[in-house]
Amino acid sequence: MYPINDRQYLKICAEIAKLMSISLSSAKKKVEIQIAKEGSKTIQEKIQVAQNVLKICEKNDGDKLSSSRILDKLMETLDGEDNFLTED
Repeated sequence: MYPINDRQYLKICAEIAKLMSISLSSAKKKVEIQIAKEGSKTIQEKIQVAQNVLKICEKNDGDKLSSSRILDKLMETLDGEDNFLTED
């Protein structure tokens, strides 16, 4: 599959990458796989597939914590244990 250089398509893929905390190329690859599954041919069909993937990502982002939010939560200290250090 040849690369799609449509501005709107790339913008949607960038939003997917941001929501999933992945690279743009990984997001484009996810969308391209979905495009291949659905057999989309025109650029408008491909943009529609990308928008569908974005909607799914937005729904999933609201349902669960992203990897950066999980890391932030893990890095928080418990009350009263700010200076506690465990040694091996």
